[in-house]
Amino acid sequence: MLIETERLLITKFTMDMAPTVQENSVDEDNKKFVPDEVWESVEEVKETLAFLISQYGSFEGPLVYPIIVKETKENIGYVQLVPMDDGKREVGYHIAQRHTGKGYATEAVKAFLPVIANQANLTEVYGICLAENKASCAVMKKCGFTNVYKGMGRYQGNDREIVKNVWKVGK
Repeated sequence: MLIETERLLITKFTMDMAPTVQENSVDEDNKKFVPDEVWESVEEVKETLAFLISQYGSFEGPLVYPIIVKETKENIGYVQLVPMDDGKREVGYHIAQRHTGKGYATEAVKAFLPVIANQANLTEVYGICLAENKASCAVMKKCGFTNVYKGMGRYQGNDREIVKNVWKVGK
């Protein structure tokens, strides 16, 4: 995988990215909105990266790709396509808190969706976030998602108010 936008590269993880992935994972936004993607040690990240790297080339499990700023070569987060319980697929993304508010998530998701949907032979991809995560809701809207549900639902193993959106190929 190599997707290039005006400012970003979306590529495959390598093990040498572990320290930055760990650092990005412990910011307050990540702890609040995706606590299962917080790693307290680089060793934990290395285990996770080994698994994620093993998934490349298959569409059975999660496909997670780092987002790199072309100008600085810095890993600022990730974009992912993950299986849902009902067999559908969901997009996910995280931009390290110190890099938010610059449009990176929108740029990455807009570039990622058509490529990954084509590779995985998908006609639609879901996006689910906490209703209180206004930034994530805004990203999905800017990327062409349509809201299909807002209300109580399971999120990170708990009943929370969520927003469920869908993106369709060609819309």
